[in-house]
Amino acid sequence: MNPQPGEIWLADLGLTAKTRPVVVISRYDPDPPRAMITYIPLTTQYRQSAYEVVLPQLRFLDQNSIANVQGLGSIPKVRLERRLGKLSDDVMTDVKNAISGGFVQNREISLDHL
Repeated sequence: MNPQPGEIWLADLGLTAKTRPVVVISRYDPDPPRAMITYIPLTTQYRQSAYEVVLPQLRFLDQNSIANVQGLGSIPKVRLERRLGKLSDDVMTDVKNAISGGFVQNREISLDHL
């Protein structure tokens, strides 16, 4: 299993977080030093925050969803249960911009490798 940036996977995030869809934001690495991925969780609760990206209606998700970039995290790949689909390049650009706006003070830093 080698998840790609922009793919949405159903992931086991632990006891309190439950199983939920996540967007993989880790760059592609055919030989990573650790079997982990970096992700952004999806939610259905929109709080109109700069840390959120409203996703378009996706046929592989039951409800309208929001990418919560403030919930950025990492998990072992074995906690990914199944691939659900993939975000378009335009939506992934919106996610990268939200990450940049929320976490990177120097906007000159590029997130293009995600």
